[in-house]
Amino acid sequence: MIKKLLRSVREFKRPTIYTFIAMVGEVVMECLIPFITANLMNQIKAGIEIKALLTTGLTLILMAGVSLMFGGTAGFTSAKAASGFARNLRNDLFEKIQGFSFDNVDKFSSSSLVTRLTTDVTSVQMAFMMCIRTAIRSPLMFIFSIVMAYVMGGKMAMVFVIAVPIIVIGLFTVSRFAMPAFKRVFRKYDKLNETIEENIRGMRVVKGFAKEEYEKEKFKKAAHDICVDFTKAERIVAFNQPIMQVCLYIVMVFTLSFGSYMVISSYGLDLDVGQISAILTYGMQILMSLMMLSFIYVMLSMSLEAMKRICEVLDEESKIVNGENPIQTVRDGSVTFKNVDYKYAQESTKYALEGVNLTIQSGMTVGVIGGTGSSKSTFVQLIPRLYDVTNGEVLVGGENVKNYDLKVLRDSVAMVLQKNQLFSGTIRENLRWGNPNATDEEMVEACEFAQADEFIRAFPEGYDTYIEQGGTNVSGGQKQRLCIARALLKKPKVLILDDSTSAVDTKTDARIRKAFKEYIPETTKIIIAQRIASVLDADMIIVMDNGRVSAYGTHEELLASSEIYREIYEEQTGGKNDAE
Repeated sequence: MIKKLLRSVREFKRPTIYTFIAMVGEVVMECLIPFITANLMNQIKAGIEIKALLTTGLTLILMAGVSLMFGGTAGFTSAKAASGFARNLRNDLFEKIQGFSFDNVDKFSSSSLVTRLTTDVTSVQMAFMMCIRTAIRSPLMFIFSIVMAYVMGGKMAMVFVIAVPIIVIGLFTVSRFAMPAFKRVFRKYDKLNETIEENIRGMRVVKGFAKEEYEKEKFKKAAHDICVDFTKAERIVAFNQPIMQVCLYIVMVFTLSFGSYMVISSYGLDLDVGQISAILTYGMQILMSLMMLSFIYVMLSMSLEAMKRICEVLDEESKIVNGENPIQTVRDGSVTFKNVDYKYAQESTKYALEGVNLTIQSGMTVGVIGGTGSSKSTFVQLIPRLYDVTNGEVLVGGENVKNYDLKVLRDSVAMVLQKNQLFSGTIRENLRWGNPNATDEEMVEACEFAQADEFIRAFPEGYDTYIEQGGTNVSGGQKQRLCIARALLKKPKVLILDDSTSAVDTKTDARIRKAFKEYIPETTKIIIAQRIASVLDADMIIVMDNGRVSAYGTHEELLASSEIYREIYEEQTGGKNDAE
């Protein structure tokens, strides 16, 4: 797992190595300064010349400056390395998610993916910075200080043999009890983000039903759950400080008491004041190193859960990938379903689609009618391989969709959904999603056919009108027409409209369908609709019922042969004839 994450370091290996070198230099300087200071104190006691005193003092100042330089360098390089690592990791995650099929996205949920891209990556970034800086400094400081304490104090340093195991056991116990709470927090962040996402997306519904207080309570509960777990974990971790303080004071009391006794009893021959001072300094460094190591242990344990969650995304393989030597051209817009079955999960016993056999000729206009839950959307989503069939095969242009390059296939199939998405940016920028190289004239033409040009020109800024996130500053009908214009600019081989004219009036709907025949006559048009009027003039109408193709044919043929179609027609028209 660590190896997989470290691949994201890439071009930031050099500042990472510089941080390690700078940390070694800083630790060496900080360990030598107490040693020189102790010798200076002994020399002062014995009587030292001013010249030697000044020389030693300047040496200490120089060493402190070098230590500061190393520390500053390490701070700069570690920040650069950690920030760059986080940037690359986020990019790697985002690129991975872009290659996911709908099945993969459904597995994680959008709120969980957002948490992994934000909170989890930030946690791993902090752990990385700590590893290349503090996790290097603390062990080095601990080892060097132990060695120097023995060099300076001899038997006096045995006090650390007692204190260190007590601290290690105490800190390990504290961390062990704190970890489960920290791990739970990351899972609860998903729930919190899900609450926020649902509330913001459904703000109009919330206000329409006056459910603000209910949403506040739901968010408050999610935030409270995180607070409780964090409080519990932090309360346990807070024991680190008292354990450290107790051990520190025990070492100081022992060093001062026993050290003073040795100085007095040996008249400074076995131990001197400078050595006691150095041992106290080294003792402080040893204990602080252990405290930092315990903090690192806690942070790494917290980050471990984030690392696992990130690696779950990086390890996830899209079920929809290109085969060997994929086809780079879609011949035409013909679509064929051969014995197609589909279910959303392999372990599921019920098929969403079952036994679909159908042929649609290129250039045909096909209507799809059926009740809610009859799998109309699933049916059309198999064409651009948003999902892969469980059994059977789907052919576009005479070739199995699995044989095409994914980008080529999806560039040849345009989908307009009932709740299609507009992105932050101008109308012009949104339209160019369909064709980045479209001229202004082509955009205007597409918008005229989609019945969008009139309302666009009514805006003060026209085609440069800024669309807010999600298209919240345009109506549902306007949004649908902009999405249809965007799809028309692609000039696809297959155009799929998934109930995408539900928010426009029947007159505008009829104009749009007429424009399809004029603007893209060779394109296969598949129109999912709830209104019979939207598909009456289709070359073929498909009737879906409970995941099966119940019947298909022209309007007249279905009136005569399909009871389901006839019931829908009579409910919507009151049994009136077409002319009426």
